[in-house]
Amino acid sequence: MRFLLDTHTLLWWVTAPEVLPQFLRVFLDDPSNELLLSVAVPWELAIKTNTGKLDAHQILCDIESGQLKMELEVLRAEISHVIRAGLLPLHHRDPFDRLLAAQALDLRIPIVSRDRVFDLYGVKRIWD
Repeated sequence: MRFLLDTHTLLWWVTAPEVLPQFLRVFLDDPSNELLLSVAVPWELAIKTNTGKLDAHQILCDIESGQLKMELEVLRAEISHVIRAGLLPLHHRDPFDRLLAAQALDLRIPIVSRDRVFDLYGVKRIWD
């Protein structure tokens, strides 16, 4: 089955897997699950790194070099995704999460996230 990863999920999976619930660690490491990484995730990580909110330089290098590609498939933003993200109800103003929600809705796939705002958009969420 296919799943979309939220930014914090990727960040914790790579840097602090012990923060994730045990079943999620098993789930994320299961090669039968197809894990998708939206282009919104490295974009958000780069902005937060640039503003000093976090240091994701190594993760960004690993994404760009393809070192994480063995586990993750990059999901590009289609025109339909960005239009849908812009037209979603304003439950949430974060453009990264809105794009993730639009992509999950368009592809009819769940998102792996602890952020309950996705529930307001009708996105199936895997976390608890």
